[in-house]
Amino acid sequence: MEMIEIDGTQGGGQLLRSALSLSLCTGIGFAMQDIRGKRPRPGLMRQHLTAVNAAARISNAQVEGAALGATTLRFVPGIVQAGDYHFAIGSAGSATLVLQTVLPALWQASAPSCVRLEGGTHNPMAPSADFISSCYLPALARMGVQADLQLHVPGFHPAGGGVLEATVQACAQLQPLELSVRGPLQALEAQVLVSGLPAAIGQRELDVLAKRFGVDAHPRHVRVVRPALGPGNVASVTVRHDQHVEHFDSHGERGLAAEDVARRLADTVQAYLEGGACVGEHLSDQLLLPMALAGGGRFTTATLSDHLRSNARLIEKFLPVEFDWQQRGPHWEVWVSA
Repeated sequence: MEMIEIDGTQGGGQLLRSALSLSLCTGIGFAMQDIRGKRPRPGLMRQHLTAVNAAARISNAQVEGAALGATTLRFVPGIVQAGDYHFAIGSAGSATLVLQTVLPALWQASAPSCVRLEGGTHNPMAPSADFISSCYLPALARMGVQADLQLHVPGFHPAGGGVLEATVQACAQLQPLELSVRGPLQALEAQVLVSGLPAAIGQRELDVLAKRFGVDAHPRHVRVVRPALGPGNVASVTVRHDQHVEHFDSHGERGLAAEDVARRLADTVQAYLEGGACVGEHLSDQLLLPMALAGGGRFTTATLSDHLRSNARLIEKFLPVEFDWQQRGPHWEVWVSA
């Protein structure tokens, strides 16, 4: 079987997850050396190992090196099978990143699938469950992917314990996506999630966002998790334009005032509103793989991140596509062609 050699020092966990997704979608195996080699704690952590095991499970893959702390991995996929799957990370590691690893392969399968995941659903270093449902899945829907995400139990670091469930329909062919112009602003919506902390914290965050953007600060927009598995707080703003929806989160931290959490979020949202680019930084690198599978696509974004660059170069190893980008005024235009 054809095998692709990958240098794991060229990225972090995303490089591994993208390689797994691409391997599942193309049937091409890979061997990765020095996994997360430039990270303070190199090798597979629990959430990375769960992604490997999930990818192996849905495809009956042959895997060597699937162990905590491993720095080398050999992955040879089998045929992806639709079905009902359950994956538990066993920590507060991101459940959404595991979902994004297997989702492309499952929409390419011949029948619907359901995936239940346990772990972290709101992590500062990963897309939140709200981001997935409000921003990522709607973008995929425009490409023809029918998927739905239900958040049953929020899970924060360090307690974890979150539960989410995704369903995905079979999609024979993706349609190219263009997100160059976001269109007129339709609405801004704010909400706050609080776990194991006073609801007043969430209200203070909402009040700051209401003062900045005029969003509704009614207490119904503060969701208190009961029973609380551990402390956690995230303030969110969803920005709805005519042609695109973006979602932004700001996580509470020990010693950081609620007002500062909200102001940090407001600054990020304000920069997006004033920037003019359509796609936010976090969604930009997540769109590359589905756009490549579709054989084409284009979007504008304010920042060309290292994640985007490394992800594009990896995708080109697996698929007969080419990515390019060019700065146009204050933002970047990114496109892929077969």
